[in-house]
Amino acid sequence: LINQGRQVVLIANDITHKAGSFGTREDVVFKLASEYARLNKIPRLYVAANSGARIGLSESIKKSFKVAFKNPESPENGFDYLYVTKEDYKKQSLNDAQIIVQPTLYEGEEVYRINDIIGIEPDLGVENLKGSGLIAGETSKAYNEIFTMTIVLGRTVGIGAYLVRLGQRTIQKVNASPIILTGYQALNKLMGVDVYSTNDQLGGPGIMYSNGVSHLTAPDHLSALKAAMEWLSFVPSCRGGLLPIANINGIDSIDRQIGFTPSEGLPYDPRYLLTGKEDDDGNWLSGFFDKGSFVESLSGWAKTVVVGRARLGGIPMGVIATENRMSEAVKPADPADIQAAETIKQEAGCVWFPNSAYKTAQAINDFRTEDLPLIIFANWRGFSGGQRDMFDEVLKYGSLIVDAFVAFEQPVFVFIPPYAEVRGGAWVVLDSSINSNVMEMYATTGTARGGVLEANGAAAVKYREKDLLKTMRRIDQKLITFYDELDVLVDDQKRQQIEREICKRESLLLPVYAQIAVQFCDLHDTPGRMKAVGVIEKEIEWKDARSFFFWRLRRKLAEFDLRRKIIEAGNVGRRTNMLTPSDASKYIMEQFVQSSGFPKEVWHYDDKTMLMWMEGENEFLERKVVELTRANIAEEVFQVIVSGGNTGKIGTDGIVEGISRAVSSLPKKAQKELIERMKYALDL
Repeated sequence: LINQGRQVVLIANDITHKAGSFGTREDVVFKLASEYARLNKIPRLYVAANSGARIGLSESIKKSFKVAFKNPESPENGFDYLYVTKEDYKKQSLNDAQIIVQPTLYEGEEVYRINDIIGIEPDLGVENLKGSGLIAGETSKAYNEIFTMTIVLGRTVGIGAYLVRLGQRTIQKVNASPIILTGYQALNKLMGVDVYSTNDQLGGPGIMYSNGVSHLTAPDHLSALKAAMEWLSFVPSCRGGLLPIANINGIDSIDRQIGFTPSEGLPYDPRYLLTGKEDDDGNWLSGFFDKGSFVESLSGWAKTVVVGRARLGGIPMGVIATENRMSEAVKPADPADIQAAETIKQEAGCVWFPNSAYKTAQAINDFRTEDLPLIIFANWRGFSGGQRDMFDEVLKYGSLIVDAFVAFEQPVFVFIPPYAEVRGGAWVVLDSSINSNVMEMYATTGTARGGVLEANGAAAVKYREKDLLKTMRRIDQKLITFYDELDVLVDDQKRQQIEREICKRESLLLPVYAQIAVQFCDLHDTPGRMKAVGVIEKEIEWKDARSFFFWRLRRKLAEFDLRRKIIEAGNVGRRTNMLTPSDASKYIMEQFVQSSGFPKEVWHYDDKTMLMWMEGENEFLERKVVELTRANIAEEVFQVIVSGGNTGKIGTDGIVEGISRAVSSLPKKAQKELIERMKYALDL
């Protein structure tokens, strides 16, 4: 689709005109272009190279004002005010629209003391900030309604920097393209010492790529534009449109098995799950997604989470995966603080920290506004709950993950891959009940785990030493024999000998029974139990996961498209008959069972059969949508008329007026046909 061309709205600064600054007229053009993109639901690309809000001075007043010095003979002693002479005031035809003055005497001469300079030139000062607020609000709206992207090819300052962040998706050129609020010269002047030497120290990729403001970096202009084109190839041509499905013939096959499988207990690069890798002999071990389709973003920030976009059987998807290895978070030293030093924080794998929780939430929101389905390869033991991370708001950012899921509208699959686990609070923010309309959870057969605590922790809390002793006394035959003998012995010496043997035996067995306890706890966390208690949809063999999720995704996309049409059928008047997404899915299931004769189990789990039914019964389903729309319109009119009282009278008058206006807008032939149909329906 991207090769066939695509409509986008392109907004760019002209760096050669007043340094690319934003005046009120530029703000209006920016806003109108962005509104056009929102109206047509097409992508909006902003190429940033600017110097922020325009700063201006009134040149006409600058040429004519004079200074009321305290002592004209000694101007170094200071001044009292600025003024214009009476002659200049009249000569330049100055008025209150340009300058606000106060008549006064200076050295015996009547002059006009300047109180306010308004100026006749446009875009001199604070009005530009008002315009900046205008386009900031517009960009925020645009991010939530359409696909927005910023390509930073030159410095972007002040409002330019905020536009970058508000548009979220950012590609930054690595050289001479800082994203800053204030230039380094101004900061140096503020501090009275030359602390910074370049703007890159404040907002270059070393800062903005590392803190998640920039999603991607590029070495030059062409590479940045190529990256933008590749990103666009993953998203629909317009918001709510069809996903751009790529042809993978000759590149990969849909129903192949996955070649790469992680080993138990050994850390590995989680990207191998997605992309595959070569083994030690040079043989290719395929991954989950189409070969070569994965594009990672935000990789410089919060490295304990991996996010990006990829294709599954040609269908674009958002993907989030857990980093299971140790990572480093580097915080640079600020040259402005002489006591500051670079800090390096070690971040354990399989744990959400404040930055990685925020990264996860941001990625989910990005995928939502790109209309991408999402799959999460979940392997989290929980959130980091230490004092520093609690202070750094890990709880707040973890909650943002839930907020992002609640707003999601495309299919979401949460999948626990081989030898992975989801525990405690991590499960809470991933559970499908957060948004059951779109979310489903799955786990790898046999090796995936899920529970409140890890097996070792659960055993330490719920299977303590006294419980271990009870278990070994129940199972170990020697201990059973010892205790049986102890019950009948009366000789104290022999009893003490048996008790010593018991103590020795229990001490010997305690380590192995501690392992038994861990195994017992672990068996409570298996995929079999997850399925039995209804917290996952199904167990999936890892090698077959690609094929399963491809067909599941295709079915869900088709189902969601039909579901949207059914929901829209209730979008009439007061929308009292508008179905919820779950009700719409239930309606589709009822139609499937009635028309196909298959049981409900086929609806739930046989995705290929469901796809064939939706394709074969497309005309039947479209008729059902039309019937629903007609029935909802009729019901709305009926309820308005029979509601009684003023509501009924006003509603009836409104219906009559609406019909009258509609009839009058039709051609004569259509008017006649409509009137005849109404006469027939009303038996007139």
